[in-house]
Amino acid sequence: MIRLTSQDDTTALISLAEATGLFEPSQIGSLSQMLIDHFNDKAKTQDFWFTDYDNEPVSMAYVAPERMTEGTWNLYLIAVHPLHQRQGRGKSMLQHVEKMLTKKNERILLVETSGTDDFEYVREFYRKSGYEEEARIREFYAAGVDKIVFRKRLN
Repeated sequence: MIRLTSQDDTTALISLAEATGLFEPSQIGSLSQMLIDHFNDKAKTQDFWFTDYDNEPVSMAYVAPERMTEGTWNLYLIAVHPLHQRQGRGKSMLQHVEKMLTKKNERILLVETSGTDDFEYVREFYRKSGYEEEARIREFYAAGVDKIVFRKRLN
């Protein structure tokens, strides 16, 4: 069941992110702070956190509007617990985000990912989901680690 993330999910989502092995310790700290900030947000930003809940959180996504644009959003995070990967949960989460944004009449969804060989399966996931590679920023994350931006038109 995919639903909006609740504050009570925070600890389990941090554990989920750690279990994926995709995040450095500093990134886990940043992720934790992002969730804290989301639930303490006095400005009421338009971002969304989603949790796929099956007795416990098994996947999550974070999407937010791109500042100073009209209808462009960024999918900053999608993660599936390793015990639940290759079951269609990532695909379901991505489709859920796309449908929500489409209902809001948003135009474009961008996804950023690493250009390293070990992230090829991630890039293939987005290609199979109808995303096109829009840009590559060389050595963005670190020396030798490119950022690849994928784009999909929503409506």
